[in-house]
Amino acid sequence: MSQPKDHLLSSYDYELDPRQIAQTPIEPRHSARLLIVENANGNLAAARHVKVWDWQKELRNGDLLVVNDTRVMNARLRVKLSGGGRAELLLLEPRQEGRWLCLAKPAKRMRIGDYLWLEAPNQDSVRIQVVGKDVESGGRLIQFPSCFCDRENIEEFLERYGEVPLPPYIHRKESSDKDRYQTRYAARPGAVAAPTAGLHLSDELLNALNSKGVKQTRVTLHVGLGTFRPLEIEDLTQLKLHSEWVEVKDEVIEAINDCRSRGGRVIAVGTTSVRALEGAFSLGGGTLKPFKGQIDLVIQPGYRFGVVDGLLTNFHLPKSSLLLLVSALIGRERLLALYAEAIERQYRFFSYGDAMWISPDVVQQSGSIMQRQDLG
Repeated sequence: MSQPKDHLLSSYDYELDPRQIAQTPIEPRHSARLLIVENANGNLAAARHVKVWDWQKELRNGDLLVVNDTRVMNARLRVKLSGGGRAELLLLEPRQEGRWLCLAKPAKRMRIGDYLWLEAPNQDSVRIQVVGKDVESGGRLIQFPSCFCDRENIEEFLERYGEVPLPPYIHRKESSDKDRYQTRYAARPGAVAAPTAGLHLSDELLNALNSKGVKQTRVTLHVGLGTFRPLEIEDLTQLKLHSEWVEVKDEVIEAINDCRSRGGRVIAVGTTSVRALEGAFSLGGGTLKPFKGQIDLVIQPGYRFGVVDGLLTNFHLPKSSLLLLVSALIGRERLLALYAEAIERQYRFFSYGDAMWISPDVVQQSGSIMQRQDLG
């Protein structure tokens, strides 16, 4: 049952020493630390502290992992302005006929009608144009060559002209980020930020889980503005998120029904997998159906989960929609107590940081649908 404070943005704040913001990934991937949430029994911070490699001991033969197979595009573009000077674009999503919604920095220097020039080492300069503004995002509509009409068609171009869009709290760049800021199963280009919980799953760990009988299925959610943009509204009952493109295929529904029939548990790897599954469930009217399109589902305390049983997740920014989502599983006060425990124990936070395992055994019973009908 949610409480009034659960719906105030200021209730999701916490203090973090900037030195605990991970600047580099741990190698191998599965050697990051893992906080396992334990049954509280009066202690909200009850947890065990292991390595991600040990997560395989927490999963069972017959469980189903749902991973997000989006691939991060080289979506950060450096441009030369028509009046001189340099600026930056972050490609977000395609519109039509080669037009793309982009975040612009500084946006005030990119007026409608202005030409911009993309430049990169050993590449010819390419002229693009500002053709509109987007009120909702504050971004700009940029006209690229019309052949770059979707995420697949523009990827090779971005490989030549773009850069890996690391989050602004990571202050270093390495050539290794091109590989390391992708999951091992990344397949479908379109994200502007990585689904970071999946960064911990090495080939060795995935093989070990497969050998144990843990199944896997893949959804796609192209991580965009709705996931990483800071929240600004204090009254979270009025919260709306920018939509993100999702695909949940027939094979996902089949895998989940098979999991239920054998008594397995549906485990989401990352909050984006949660949003994809629960968004499709919600748009299906309480039944999980195949879906392809935009989803803007807000998950916060009081939400009743229809599909997901457990979650592997990273440690998220204060006052973020991701904190709301995780709080819906275990409660806001519990989550903040666990974050305080992680901070005390010097866990590493955010994209390249450590992880948390929320098993079905510790999910709030009131927050999920315990008697599920067939999902297909």
